[in-house]
Amino acid sequence: MKYGYWLPIFGGWLRNVEDENMPPTFEYAKKVTQAAEKLGFDTTLIAELYLNDIKGPESDSLEAWSTAAALAAVTEKIEIMTAVRPGFHNPAVTAKMAANIDQISNGRFTLNVVSAWWEEEAKQYGGIFTEHDERYDRTEEFLDVLKGLWTEDVFSYSGKYYNIQNAHLEPKPVQRPNPILYAGGESKRGKEVIANSCDAYVMHGGTVEEVKEKIDGMKQQRQEAGREPFQSFGMAAYIVCRDTEEEVQAELAKITDVKENSGYSGYNDFVGKSQLEQQVKLYDYSVSNRGLRPNLIGTPGQIAKRIVAFEEAGVDLLLLQFSPQLEEMEQFSKKVMPLVEKQRLLVKK
Repeated sequence: MKYGYWLPIFGGWLRNVEDENMPPTFEYAKKVTQAAEKLGFDTTLIAELYLNDIKGPESDSLEAWSTAAALAAVTEKIEIMTAVRPGFHNPAVTAKMAANIDQISNGRFTLNVVSAWWEEEAKQYGGIFTEHDERYDRTEEFLDVLKGLWTEDVFSYSGKYYNIQNAHLEPKPVQRPNPILYAGGESKRGKEVIANSCDAYVMHGGTVEEVKEKIDGMKQQRQEAGREPFQSFGMAAYIVCRDTEEEVQAELAKITDVKENSGYSGYNDFVGKSQLEQQVKLYDYSVSNRGLRPNLIGTPGQIAKRIVAFEEAGVDLLLLQFSPQLEEMEQFSKKVMPLVEKQRLLVKK
């Protein structure tokens, strides 16, 4: 199992807790990421939203790509997975930027391709926001352009959304043939694009059974598309780790005490503009990215046991959220990671 974490660019992950002691500043992001390398984390995921989806659109947040480039220059080994939304980017310029950051990081830059869901954000920032399936049509062409520029000496493309004529891109990315393209999607059209055009599949949080069904389905779809197996299956989850059951329940009650505020301003777009496989209620939405659904909540031993269950279901990358980020990551590294290895050995016996 590889351990990743979401970079805290929004000031936290909890919509019902006002101050999580994790400021949305580059200095804090750098501190967390440099510490993560020492704590045994493999990947950081940097979400891309121009408005703060957690604390409210009026609150501070960091821009993903400039943050990624800066982190690439001050880290040594952690994978920097950065989200990209085709409706907000020129694909040729994106290919150039990605290749440059991959060079800066010496081959540690990867992309999480997201087809977007927040209509209000698109209005404020001039993004292209269309009907659901058309967003994935655009994404498919976007990926064609990225991969073409990364692999061909001179690249031309004529599509419905993009036209590129005799383009040169040098230097190419360090990674060959391309930086890993992660993507998540639950709709029929979304899964088609991911199976055909991406390298790895990432999921919102779910139960072991839900996640296993998704992984098995995507493996089959990938095979039917005539592509090599996915490189990775990742899952988002929020960690509540405490030494006693009483402490666990107290923390859970605090973070799910729903207080409808500006942090919920994107809720209707998220559930209405996406095609989700499970209904998302305000309780689930209390924590970013349906982080409570995997139930990585409990004592260190309980969490380690559930992580191994997800590993057996096919998950090989966890994309974790913590609050407050740095302190809880340190505890997870010391108390949970060693127990996962022990639990894995018990299961094999």
